[in-house]
Amino acid sequence: MFKLSFLLIGARAFRERWYVLCGMGVLLVAAGVFLAFHAPDHLVVLTGRAVGVVFLFMAAGNLLQFASQLRSVRGIVALIRAFCLLATGALAIHWPGHAEDLLAALFCIVFIADGVGRIAVGVLLRLPDLRWRLIYGGVQLTFALVFLAGWPVPLERSIALCVGLILAFRGWLLLRLGLLFRQLPTDATILHLPMFASRGWYERSPDMTDPGLATVAYPMIVHVWTPVGSAQVPHRRLLIDRYVAAVNADGMISTGHASLEMPPTLYISHYPAVEMDRSGEDFVGALRATPDNDVPGHFQPSYAEEAAGWCEADGRVEFHNYSPRQLDAFWAHYRKDHTYNLTNRNCSVVVAQALDAALESSLATRYPWLQLLMLLTNPDVWLGALIRARANVGTWTPGLVLDYAHTLARIVERREISWFESLAGLVRRLRLPARPSGESVPP
Repeated sequence: MFKLSFLLIGARAFRERWYVLCGMGVLLVAAGVFLAFHAPDHLVVLTGRAVGVVFLFMAAGNLLQFASQLRSVRGIVALIRAFCLLATGALAIHWPGHAEDLLAALFCIVFIADGVGRIAVGVLLRLPDLRWRLIYGGVQLTFALVFLAGWPVPLERSIALCVGLILAFRGWLLLRLGLLFRQLPTDATILHLPMFASRGWYERSPDMTDPGLATVAYPMIVHVWTPVGSAQVPHRRLLIDRYVAAVNADGMISTGHASLEMPPTLYISHYPAVEMDRSGEDFVGALRATPDNDVPGHFQPSYAEEAAGWCEADGRVEFHNYSPRQLDAFWAHYRKDHTYNLTNRNCSVVVAQALDAALESSLATRYPWLQLLMLLTNPDVWLGALIRARANVGTWTPGLVLDYAHTLARIVERREISWFESLAGLVRRLRLPARPSGESVPP
């Protein structure tokens, strides 16, 4: 959340005021530690209910998203997320009356699932930051055991402990950001900060920041071939087909593809030079992000040629508020190395990096602190941060890139819709009279 917000505002706005971030970080750390270990009982109860209200608002936002995308996979995912948030919010609001055991079980499930998943993915894919994943996952499993046993932290203080530690962690992140901004060279991009370096994805980021976003002559276009959209799939697996891979009738695995275009000359599409074996155990072995799985790659010349040789992309997102200069600089650095790795340097990874490079400072303003507050309260920024976190756990896939691009477009293209407007639009749709079959519906 913080990383995405600072990326969109840019480093220039915060470099000279790094001490403000450090002060905010210290205050959050102190508040988090106090809430986790020293807060009185009435404040603990109030914290639980406040968390419940936040979950209910987040659930309402997901329900509105579902209502606007009834027939899409994103709509179904939003509905599932809404029910989970509603259940969690209801439990937190009624806590600590009769829901202590349920809340403890819920926290245990969340920590165990995320911790085990983080460790398993890191071990399976042999990711570069495996050691930190083991430590982080181990801490999550330890917290699960603490909640399960109710010792040394009493069960009724579980929410206060979690919220307090989250605040303390966010405060530490702000403190670290402030110190890093202080040391950041004048013309360096925010992508060069160490917190972006864990996977080595931004080693070839541009070395400068754009002083302003010039008027662009052409849109920046993200093209996505989702796994299920680029293969004939006889048996559908809803979320796996959308975000991971699909298996066609011949038993071959399709992972989809992603590319980025800035007409008329720039086209970013990274592909292995020799088609990889997409079946069985060979494919699973190729998922390891180790150097022995690096293969020669090549860059496709244009979208027209790529679509003619395969099929049209089934996802497309356009941007008009971006920096062509930063995108050109990123591509000039990235294309010096053709190496392709199915997990750590694939088509989706380069598109996600290009988006970040092109959109850095896209929301720069004379009032960066007000802009930061607005972004931190924007549900799309939270969703974008969640997508980035999921990609960092495993890797970027075409499905994640498509969702990320849609989310960023709603933020930087100023197409975000307020809660009231979304609700009013839903009411209007529900009040529309049924039309006879074949009669068109006005836009």
